[in-house]
Amino acid sequence: MIAKPDHIFGRDSEWRALARFADRVGRTPQMGVVSGRRRQGKTLLVESLAEELGGFYFGATEATVAESLSMFSATLAAYAGEPHSYRFADWDEAIRRLFAISAERRQLMVIDEFPYLSKAAPALPSIVQREIDRAVSRDAPVSLILCGSAMSVMGRLLAGNAPLRGRASLELVIRPFDYRTAADYWRVTDRKLAVRTHAVVGGSPAYRRFVHGDTPKGPEDFDDWVRRTVLEPSSSLFREARYLLEEEADVRDSALYHSVLAAVATGNGTRGAIAAYVGRKAADIGHHLNVLEDSCLLRREPDVFRPSGSVYHVCEPLINFYHVVMRPRWSLLEVGRAANVWEDSRARFSDQVLGPHFEEMCRQFVMMEPDFFGGLPGEVGSGTVTDPVRREQIQVDVVVFAPAMPGEQRRVLSLGEVKWGKAMGSGHVARLRRARDLLDAKGYDVRDTVLTCYSGVGFDASLSGERDVRAVGLDELYG
Repeated sequence: MIAKPDHIFGRDSEWRALARFADRVGRTPQMGVVSGRRRQGKTLLVESLAEELGGFYFGATEATVAESLSMFSATLAAYAGEPHSYRFADWDEAIRRLFAISAERRQLMVIDEFPYLSKAAPALPSIVQREIDRAVSRDAPVSLILCGSAMSVMGRLLAGNAPLRGRASLELVIRPFDYRTAADYWRVTDRKLAVRTHAVVGGSPAYRRFVHGDTPKGPEDFDDWVRRTVLEPSSSLFREARYLLEEEADVRDSALYHSVLAAVATGNGTRGAIAAYVGRKAADIGHHLNVLEDSCLLRREPDVFRPSGSVYHVCEPLINFYHVVMRPRWSLLEVGRAANVWEDSRARFSDQVLGPHFEEMCRQFVMMEPDFFGGLPGEVGSGTVTDPVRREQIQVDVVVFAPAMPGEQRRVLSLGEVKWGKAMGSGHVARLRRARDLLDAKGYDVRDTVLTCYSGVGFDASLSGERDVRAVGLDELYG
């Protein structure tokens, strides 16, 4: 199996998947699809793979059909060693030639940013499908990878009745680094600082390059780091959150999409609350929510105890940070008032960015440590338990279910509460115990349920005598 190049950080599982695909190059007809939001390193991976194999790589740009075809023709001719550029009449002729070269040379062919091409030439997926089918029927050793960042477009390539449905032997999604890998990548060793840094830039590898490797030098440097990077108008990160939305192919009327994201970022997570925030009826924003979900900018998480209820969350930390901290004071930031804006925004950052982000990290922790509660998690989420006696709602931040078994009660492995800036004690445990009792009355299996306190600052002495309670702090989260 081909070794991962030294210049690629992390991505071991992703490279193994690509290497398995590469191992079949020249032996059997195959097609792969690689997708992921921008700034995750997809191009680095597929271009490095093509280079290691001596294959063909073409990175598309946003252009007309004629210009794209001209650039593709010149790149393919150079790869094939032709003295002059090909003169293809259309994409039909170009793709047929690409497949012929791949079969003849038994080498990998990569087309990156495929959505740019298919947007201008909608028949292109059907052309690729026809040539793949021909290669399979003739057992021609063709290997093709289609790569792209427009998640809504890439998601449709293999869905439903799409032409390429059932043709791919590789479907790889490149996701942001998890919070542990991100801390290593940013070279942040202080764990509290790592959480705060991840709440701003998340796990997108390109962002460290955007700031020329500038990382917080310690907890005392965090505020200044924020001011000199993401809040600095000359920094590439300054407008990045805007660009992430604008680059999605299905986004129209970007102002409304930004308003939807702002609503969710500021705590208006239900469809009704989002609609009220943007001044529309709930039925009128359904399309916008779907587009943002398909683009992996929003995710909808059901209440694990009430499946009919759900809450939306912003997927990208930088977008969340932008809408909470930057967008309300954009004009001040543009004229260099970062210090004033950050001072004014620190409380909002803690409440609306850092706190919810830490909750999500705690849910991710359970998935990263599958044996932590003595059994493989079947579902991890959050939910609300109704207390009819006290007439209140108990919000449970981290709910861990065992895998569902037909005909059996739903087994709850853990109920957890998360506090970023508060030491946790017996009062928090009492709420969890009450939730456990209520779930028991509702028919859930809570005999072995572990009550878990997740804290960013620690725990008071009252927890030491709680036998059915586990405390998870930053040391546990970062392993």
